[in-house]
Amino acid sequence: MHELPVIDSILKIVLRHAVENNVSRVVAIHLQVGEMSDLEDIWMQQYFDHLSKGGIADGAVLKIERTPVVLKCSDCGMSYAVNIKETPSYECPGCGSDKNTMVSGREYFIKHLEAI
Repeated sequence: MHELPVIDSILKIVLRHAVENNVSRVVAIHLQVGEMSDLEDIWMQQYFDHLSKGGIADGAVLKIERTPVVLKCSDCGMSYAVNIKETPSYECPGCGSDKNTMVSGREYFIKHLEAI
């Protein structure tokens, strides 16, 4: 259910931009969502459908692209992608350190809209 406030926020942004640009209908919303964001595609679309019902974004499709998890080693500075579903540890492939910070993987944002 944590998708609901996220989708509500996204819809508000979409509607604001649609009004500012005299859009008649929003057809699709392209989203960038990090692999570790815990947002489920199916629930995002279902909540969007519910919240947008009857408005100019009613029937719009969420096109979701996942951003990989990228870490940066605190010891050697190397940035590297991690497959969170297959990798049991997040050691740096350059120096073997387990000290790292996340560069990407938790974010979500609107890339662009398709509208008429």
